[in-house]
Amino acid sequence: MDIEKLINEMKVEEKAALVSGTDYMYTNPIPRLGIPSLSMSDGPHGLRKQIGTDNDVSRSEPATAFPTAAAVASSWNPDIVRVMGEAIGRECRYYGVHTLLGPGVNIKRNPLCGRNFEYFSEDPLLAGVMGAAEVEGVQSMGVGVSVKHFALNNAETYRLMGDSVASENTVRRLYLKPFEYIVKKAKPATVMCAYNRVNGTFCSENKWLLTDVLREEWGFDGVVMSDWGAVNDRVKGLKAGLDLEMPGDTAICRRRILDAVADGTLPQETLDTACRNILRWIDRYVRPADPSAAAFEAHHKLAAELAADCAVLMKNDGVLPLNGKEKLHIAGELFGNMRYQGAGSSLINPTAVTSPKDAFDSRGITSVALDDSDVVLVFAGLTDEYESEGYDREHMRLPGDQLTMIDELCASGKKVAVVLFGGSPVELPFYDKVSAILNMYLPGQNGGTAVARLLFGEKNPSGKLAETWPLRYEDVPCADSYSKGAVEIYAEGTDVGYRYYNKHHVPVRCPFGFGLSYTTFEHTEWEKDGDVYIRTITNTGDRFGGEVAQLYIDGELRGFRKVYLEPGESMTVAITPEPLDDASYPDGYTVPEEPPKYPITLDSRVTDLQQTFWGRILYRFVMSTVSKPEKEAKKLPDGPEKDKVLKGAAFMKKGVENISLRSMSMSAGRIFPYNYAQAFAAIANGHLIKGIGYFLKKIKVPKLPKEES
Repeated sequence: MDIEKLINEMKVEEKAALVSGTDYMYTNPIPRLGIPSLSMSDGPHGLRKQIGTDNDVSRSEPATAFPTAAAVASSWNPDIVRVMGEAIGRECRYYGVHTLLGPGVNIKRNPLCGRNFEYFSEDPLLAGVMGAAEVEGVQSMGVGVSVKHFALNNAETYRLMGDSVASENTVRRLYLKPFEYIVKKAKPATVMCAYNRVNGTFCSENKWLLTDVLREEWGFDGVVMSDWGAVNDRVKGLKAGLDLEMPGDTAICRRRILDAVADGTLPQETLDTACRNILRWIDRYVRPADPSAAAFEAHHKLAAELAADCAVLMKNDGVLPLNGKEKLHIAGELFGNMRYQGAGSSLINPTAVTSPKDAFDSRGITSVALDDSDVVLVFAGLTDEYESEGYDREHMRLPGDQLTMIDELCASGKKVAVVLFGGSPVELPFYDKVSAILNMYLPGQNGGTAVARLLFGEKNPSGKLAETWPLRYEDVPCADSYSKGAVEIYAEGTDVGYRYYNKHHVPVRCPFGFGLSYTTFEHTEWEKDGDVYIRTITNTGDRFGGEVAQLYIDGELRGFRKVYLEPGESMTVAITPEPLDDASYPDGYTVPEEPPKYPITLDSRVTDLQQTFWGRILYRFVMSTVSKPEKEAKKLPDGPEKDKVLKGAAFMKKGVENISLRSMSMSAGRIFPYNYAQAFAAIANGHLIKGIGYFLKKIKVPKLPKEES
């Protein structure tokens, strides 16, 4: 592809189309010049190859649901993340997907963030190393990635209009670090900018983020795309360094580009730069589907291997591993209905699902009455309605019925082992009462196989927590203010996660980096040889197991390495610490006022429409429309298909409540164009005639290049 020749031959209308997506997951082709369309698909822990061109997250091609980032980060093993990335890349090639939308590497600032299951860690180095490994794995298969969400997207409820307010010191030393590591080490094809503002400026038009830091300081030379519906002012975005608007098909953005070029407020060279970046991306990654690329059965087995390496044994008084002779009483709905993935845009249509019940059934293991049992196994955790993309959790507790059940089982006097599922920490009031806690996080579609292998000692738990588990939510540094409004003040600075708890001597349930094993290990003290830190780890127990050497300097993780040792085996580990940024950055910020909820603006949430009479009518209309899939799903027979459709419908319903009118227009394209958003705001404010005028005012743009032929 002769990119400069193409740019010289392109009409301005074609350029405006090229920097806009189409059909929800594609770039615009330009048939006249032979420029093909590039296909994207959601990730990041598996492929969600959407069927159709709407935003129905429940309709996608079968693919492998691997453990989510919350789980794989607990492996502390970038090698297995790289292998997972390779497998996902193969499935992308199989379906003809050219770029995977992931990984997500945002810092886990607060355990209630609804999307924490998609993110790796509260620590920037661990998040960066694991994210880079996934990028390398996927891109080794000739498939691009989009590292997201850049930047400070650390909450979900107000993500579409929120303002993350933090000092430059906090931003650079914590929240940008994983992105910087990945850009420099793994060279991702694209970076996806977040919905929110940072210090008053939307990420999609934040020149400091997208150009000054990302491109000029870090050397990024790929494509910057928007999150789906994250664009505010398209022309400002182009000037700031936003190449591609997604999902596109927004007449208003093309119209504004064409008008700005015509009147000289958008330099032609700026538009050409974005086109050049996109054409390089297309030239590198667009290739035909490869029917031989995927190996779904092998990937199902791989998912179990990964899940076993990620599991964290958070407590064990010796009841685990089971010897297979115990009489087991099994309780908890997650035994048969294992929660193995999160909800939202990463909802995967699994090629198969093996629950703990499936794995136990295949071994001929049955449940006995409580009175007859030797050990009680409880399968508990967060169910789908408790955490999802699009909104934040309301509290850090397990469902009340589960807590009651565990208390009652503990009161029986039996040994109780809890197997936990979920994407984020929960309070564990029963910690001192139970005999064991095996945390599987969200282990992917073959998590049941991993559970059985771990419980019966065929695999040895070797995961370490990639995030702190507080005793109670009130102990979290930003607990009082988190996700309470559109303005999010990062008052705690870099005192996030273990940095905060260690510095302020706050007791926790289980610390960052913690995880037990069925064997024992001895570590020598760290010795320094030049710039290298050295220690020896010995397996002093009687089982093969994995252990992680963690190097902390001045209270901060600076390096790590996971090793696997046979009984009696020793290994010397050498770690060169990641260098620290010794620059000095400003540590202050300006606190803006919380935006008024009235009058209704384009940045108001759909749920805010309910403040007025006409707004309530519009709200009911919108919610009745998005509630239809949920009503239809409830009519389906019980089974995996019904569960999948219900999960997708619930995500859509909750997401629409929290979406802004602007973002709804930017993500719905032709279905809800920009003038409709303007009409909704006007009518909700009581300006009916003005609102009707907006409805009738169609935004005129040329046909797309693909429509010209």
